[in-house]
Amino acid sequence: MRRATAFVREALQDNDEDFTSGPIARALGLLAIPMMLEMAMESIFAVVDIAFVSRLGTDAVAAVGITEALITVLYGTAIGLGVGLTAMVSRRIGGNDAVGAAEVTGQAIWIGACLSIVIGIAGVAYARDLLEIMGASETVVEQGVGFTEVILGGSVTIIYLFLLNAAFRGAGDATVALRSLWLANGINIVLDPCLIFGLGPFPEMGVTGAAVATTIGRGTGVLYQLWYLMNGRGRIEFHFQYLKFNLALTLRMIRVSLGGIGQFLVATASWIGVMRIVSIYGSSAVAAYTIALRMMEFVFLPAWGLGNAAATLVGQNLGADKPERAEKSAWQAAKYNAIFMTLTGVFLIIFAEFITGLFSAEPDVVRWGTSCLQIMSIGFPMYAIGMVVVQSLNGAGDTTSPVILNLICFWMVQIPLAYWLATETTLGPNGAFAAIVVAESLLTILAAILFRRGTWKRQTV
Repeated sequence: MRRATAFVREALQDNDEDFTSGPIARALGLLAIPMMLEMAMESIFAVVDIAFVSRLGTDAVAAVGITEALITVLYGTAIGLGVGLTAMVSRRIGGNDAVGAAEVTGQAIWIGACLSIVIGIAGVAYARDLLEIMGASETVVEQGVGFTEVILGGSVTIIYLFLLNAAFRGAGDATVALRSLWLANGINIVLDPCLIFGLGPFPEMGVTGAAVATTIGRGTGVLYQLWYLMNGRGRIEFHFQYLKFNLALTLRMIRVSLGGIGQFLVATASWIGVMRIVSIYGSSAVAAYTIALRMMEFVFLPAWGLGNAAATLVGQNLGADKPERAEKSAWQAAKYNAIFMTLTGVFLIIFAEFITGLFSAEPDVVRWGTSCLQIMSIGFPMYAIGMVVVQSLNGAGDTTSPVILNLICFWMVQIPLAYWLATETTLGPNGAFAAIVVAESLLTILAAILFRRGTWKRQTV
């Protein structure tokens, strides 16, 4: 027990560990522990928001849910860019090129700035239209438009939080990413009830208050990231000179990242498609799906953190010209993730009704939310392996293969199957939930086949 506690403490501290040598389990643990906690911190944003907003009623929850479904496109873009950044930084760190890693990070900062301006302006201008397109009722639009405007208008905080953390993860400085989210979440948890309900001197802003609190929290986390990066304290030896625009390097990063952006946009857009199908059954079904997704995020993001650890190990070991060690790292991470998510899935199946009831007392919401959690939890072991394998491909710089897999599994299988099961059978919304399990399981099988072929070992970034 003491050894385990000491190892966790070591993993949460800055270190100079060489992840391309020594036991794979140790390297994976040192990276995975802070990365899993980092992703758990990210999921807390959504859980905290929905916990407070649920006190405002079903329409308020639906407003947040529909907005969050829209924002998954933004998440997909930011995460996709982060995929390319992690692959390029980790490859250079593995090859002992800290200056190269800093130059790549500098170009990512420029890309993030341009993207934030475009999304921020468009998001504020078309917030109401976006909610209406998603099938929100008039009352949901009125409650949610402020939330949507603030979240999309403050997209710079989301983009930079993901981008800079991707750079730190690729370098192996996972604890920096974790601390930035600790700070961001702490501020969000304090401000959420104050701004939603108007506690003390704070104005009562309702649903919009949750967006303001989240944006302020994320913004503070970004400021911490920039402070750490500019001080050159970690593995990335960053200085202001690396902010000089480099067109060739920027285009190279965009090329590597396009696959990452594409795969996440395809995947997240499919979740929006499922939300649109579920909305056929009204606000109760949407609220139930929203609550279930928050719980799923709470599990998926830590598991995704283990996938991020695998991606870093794959990238750094390829940079050190150790492809076999890279492959072993990925499969070992997949094994650990499968154990973690299987246990979590069993827990959610048993306590699904209790968990849903914590967020809503309405019978229809509890009924649909319970079935959604139970159905999707069945596929957890498959999701676990798929997450790690896909992230390992990304870490190697092969971002194109996952795009193709996502198109097949999510748009050729999941959406048509979800619509048919939800509208042409007696399953109702449960049909849409079951389609998610089928599509995610198929993705895992196809990804594992591609990974075993080993063509990713020859990828250049």
